[in-house]
Amino acid sequence: MKKLATLILAASSLSAFSQAKQDTSRRLDEVVIRPYFSSQPLIRSTGSVGNINLNTVTLQSASSLVPAMNTIPGVRMEERSPGSYRLSLRGSLLRSPFGIRNVKIYFDDFPLTDAGGNTYLNALDIAAAGSIDILKGPQSSIYGANSGGVILIHPQVLGTDSTKVDFNLSGGSFGMFRENIALAKQWKKYQLNIVQSYQRSDGYRDNSAMERKYIQVNQKWDYAKNASLEALAFYSDLFYELPGGLNAAQFAANPKSARPAAGTIRGAIEQHSSIYSKTVYGGLTNNWQISPAFKHVISVFATHTDFESPFITNYEFRKESTLGVRTYGEYEKNTGQVNWKFNLGWESSYTTTDDKNYDNNFGTPAGPQAFDKLRAGANFGFANLNIDISRKLLLELSASGNLYGYHYKSSYPAVVAEKKKSFDLQFMPRAALSYLFTPDFSARASISKGYSPPTLAEIRSSDNRINTDLQPEKGWNYETGLHYQLAQKRVFVDLTGFYYHLNSAIVSRKNENGTEYFINAGGTKQLGLETSLSAWIISQNTTKFVRGLLLSNAYTLSHFTFNNYLAQVASNGNVVTTDLSGKSLTGVPRSVVVTGVQILLPKGLYVFMQHNYTAKLPLTDANTVYAGKYHLVQGKIGWKDIKLGKAALEIYAGADNILDQKYSLGNDLNAVGGRYFNAAAPRNFYGGLAVHF
Repeated sequence: MKKLATLILAASSLSAFSQAKQDTSRRLDEVVIRPYFSSQPLIRSTGSVGNINLNTVTLQSASSLVPAMNTIPGVRMEERSPGSYRLSLRGSLLRSPFGIRNVKIYFDDFPLTDAGGNTYLNALDIAAAGSIDILKGPQSSIYGANSGGVILIHPQVLGTDSTKVDFNLSGGSFGMFRENIALAKQWKKYQLNIVQSYQRSDGYRDNSAMERKYIQVNQKWDYAKNASLEALAFYSDLFYELPGGLNAAQFAANPKSARPAAGTIRGAIEQHSSIYSKTVYGGLTNNWQISPAFKHVISVFATHTDFESPFITNYEFRKESTLGVRTYGEYEKNTGQVNWKFNLGWESSYTTTDDKNYDNNFGTPAGPQAFDKLRAGANFGFANLNIDISRKLLLELSASGNLYGYHYKSSYPAVVAEKKKSFDLQFMPRAALSYLFTPDFSARASISKGYSPPTLAEIRSSDNRINTDLQPEKGWNYETGLHYQLAQKRVFVDLTGFYYHLNSAIVSRKNENGTEYFINAGGTKQLGLETSLSAWIISQNTTKFVRGLLLSNAYTLSHFTFNNYLAQVASNGNVVTTDLSGKSLTGVPRSVVVTGVQILLPKGLYVFMQHNYTAKLPLTDANTVYAGKYHLVQGKIGWKDIKLGKAALEIYAGADNILDQKYSLGNDLNAVGGRYFNAAAPRNFYGGLAVHF
């Protein structure tokens, strides 16, 4: 509570300082979001929404999305090695030994999360996004199965009859190289966006190289005054190596090393541990404004991924294909003081997975281990009512009915005929409101239910067994918050408090050989506080040496504990059961503070500094081992708007981990043999240039 009081006093002092200089203030750009069908200013949002714009992304190193995502309170993104992402919203990564679980991701109107619950976020390039909205807390009422939250990625939008060409080139420590070209053209009725990028890195650790080739095409055609057609297609060819976790002694002696051999289990380098993933995605959306009151939107999408991974304990080949549709209708009526919208829709998707595992003989597939085929279906209908009274009181009532099930069959080592597993229909409601007391101050509150069935990667995990006993996790989230704008929008403050009670939590367990399986084990109680602050300490101007100074701060306080949580660990044929209720949630730091300062100077020069403090976090469910706290400082200097004919040139250089902290970003939780640590890079540097036409 002392930290909270200090933070509030600091914000109050800052607001007083800002008000004293209102006459020269420069407003922050108003943030507009589109979380629940309708675009709205962030100050009127009924939920906790984090927004990442192009400026936030470009101030960070272009090689990774991690630093930008971690500027949002309540968000924790990890990268165990280049290209290997993990992501959680207000919760533990305990369910996600790799990849992304219980978070649903959309690109515009297209779901990137398949019916099996998997999202290949690392397939995307940073340049693909114009902005990102992060909806924290369960959003099952209109986005289907998720218990953590939803991420909405929006493409860039150009003005009428405009053209934009961007070329970016950067390089850095550990063999990092990135090239990106973005072309955008807007005619009167047609818009075309093409993004191409290539990125590679040798990585800091042994066996941690990565390479990604990416191309994306977005198109929009206004084929009638009241109708438009949008298309999205991208192809990603991604390769990255897996160095593996180290125990404390190995981490201390040589954090750069890959996981060594242990007994009869070979090391990561010997087994050529890595991932090859090729993904193609396509979608089409028709938006029809039938009348001033009625609108209909329908999106169809399909994706296919070829996945290959020589791992330490096996060699996996997986082919995944998804086909789906999302559609909704909207009725809007304005009666003067009351404006209301009603949406009714349906989303349905099906994912088939053909999974084959072999022995891994020094990076070559050998004898067969298991051959399985799974097919998941995710279907939900949703309704949303939005009532805006006098442009002050905003009410949102929404609900969905969710149906989820899967089929499975095996052809090796035993032949198992196709069987079906279905879960009961789940009703997911949400009720929320916000009230605008003044143009600069609003309050909000919401209650929502979250629901997340097991993913196919959890049903058939790395132990190659199909676990039909695994059940969905679900819980209720209670939330309240405040938005406050000061000094003609020169200062923006957001405060959010929430309590989330999750039942039947899905958690991972590890066998003696390091393979994983999942179980439902009790629940969690998650009490949290999130604050964010943006302020022009020195307003933007054209006369002073400092042309502007922008301060930003994000604070996350997480008091997350296990509840009725019985941990069962298999050891030498025996099962040891321990009640871990009251223990801190594994993988969650108690507090995180991210502070950034952007300084604008004459001639287009700028300086950016950012500090990230992350408290220690438990690495085991029993809280017997912790990863230490760390302070990450990064900086960037640049010179933009250098005129080259009709083009504008920007050059920049930056440094990450300036304090040269020794830390692990992407810990392996509850790891067998104490192999918890995946060392992050020490102090490193980068530089580059960007040309804008």
